[in-house]
Amino acid sequence: MKKVLLICCLLLAIGLSTSCLDSKEASTDVKLVTAEEMQSIIELEDVQLVDVRTAEEHNAEYIVNSQNIDFTSPTFDEDIKKLDKAKPVILYCKGGNRSAKCAKKLKDAGFEKIYDLEGGISKWKHSDKLKIEVRS
Repeated sequence: MKKVLLICCLLLAIGLSTSCLDSKEASTDVKLVTAEEMQSIIELEDVQLVDVRTAEEHNAEYIVNSQNIDFTSPTFDEDIKKLDKAKPVILYCKGGNRSAKCAKKLKDAGFEKIYDLEGGISKWKHSDKLKIEVRS
């Protein structure tokens, strides 16, 4: 009987320690979000909205209140250090490729909450879900 109790306690301890590790890892996973989800996050949390396209692309059209940090810039690694790792970051680019690569870099750099706009700005620019500023 004592052996059964000991085994149960060990299994419980292993299960609890493993679940804590999993939840820690999950907190730094990158979450793909739709435009609707992104708007909700912006309304509920103090976020850093980052456009990772080139300055030219950003100047042509951008999501209102976003800041531009060019993923292809030689100063990119230094530029992301200016962001607050504890505050959520929402990334977007044209189609989702650059923002996905950027999200990986932010994750590796220790950022806590990272969101990536699914499909980039091109998927959502004709919807009414995002406030996009277009310059002619």
